[in-house]
Amino acid sequence: MSKIIVAIDSFKGCLTSREANQAAAEGIRSINPDAEIMQVPVSDGGEGFVEAFYSAIGGDIQEHTVNDPLMRPVVAHYLLRDTTAVIEIAQASGLPLLKKEERNPLVATSYGTGELVADAVRKGAEHIIVGLGGSATSDAGIGMVSALVDAFTKNGTWDDVKALKNVHFTIASDVKNPLCGKNGAAHVFGPQKGASPDDVITLDNRARAFAEASAKHFGYDRSKMKGAGAAGGLGYAFLQYMGADCKSGIQLLLETIHFDEMVKDADLVITGEGSTDRQTLMGKLPVGILEQSSDAPVCLIAGRISDREQLLQAGFAYVECINPADITLEEAMRKEVAMRNISDTVGRVLRNGVENRI
Repeated sequence: MSKIIVAIDSFKGCLTSREANQAAAEGIRSINPDAEIMQVPVSDGGEGFVEAFYSAIGGDIQEHTVNDPLMRPVVAHYLLRDTTAVIEIAQASGLPLLKKEERNPLVATSYGTGELVADAVRKGAEHIIVGLGGSATSDAGIGMVSALVDAFTKNGTWDDVKALKNVHFTIASDVKNPLCGKNGAAHVFGPQKGASPDDVITLDNRARAFAEASAKHFGYDRSKMKGAGAAGGLGYAFLQYMGADCKSGIQLLLETIHFDEMVKDADLVITGEGSTDRQTLMGKLPVGILEQSSDAPVCLIAGRISDREQLLQAGFAYVECINPADITLEEAMRKEVAMRNISDTVGRVLRNGVENRI
């Protein structure tokens, strides 16, 4: 009997990690009904981060009403297990909360993320893990800091926020960009959030001014640290104001579930994501899976694939696009179509075999 591990990232706007895994499992069973299948929900810090940790460590899902990027009420969820909280900033400050015409990083605020953090602290969290993917904001975390001041002081300042003194923060992000400059949050990610070229300059100047004022106050500057530019500069605020550690989202999750032990006797690992190219090799989720998969062959599936040869040279045993060449994007994004295509693709992979080990 074969042991096959399925750990596929969400297909953004289409499938959750759990749904993609289920589709792959159906494809496996269609060819090898006796296979031992381990489905592992995964996320690198964006969509599905809380669910992945919930599957890994259990706990209780908390519900809290916060302000979205345009300061409208929205119900957000996070995980609390004993004194550890896992927060997905996209729940409060995410791009999916806005219609396309509402995107405006000059206005969008991370205030709601601060409200989530405050609620977790009030409920006893002493270690807060924060997934930084999918933000709609580019405010360098100013909104979040303001929310924490509002939550824990009366007309006070950051120095009066005592509630966070003994709380340890870990931010999960694969973004290595600094806060400011041509490789910073505004220039690299601002246009994706609706920023015009003039907006980018304004946002970068605003972030620089905030970092300079913060550095003068604290006596040190963390705006150039890796991860500072993540989530529109929210990474910077966590690093500068909370002294957070920064780790790769997928590595953090895989360490938590002891994935390296899980794969020791596996015959095959199947991972994937919505779109794959050479950027995947810069530390995205499938590479995290590959690096911890020991001797098991790793198959990578995706809705769109470029640079296949480079991916194969990196060590993936099989790189396969789930979609036929003539499919429209609209059709490919339909949930039932995507699940069927994943199932069919995985079935084809098993029929062909990978190194004759399946």
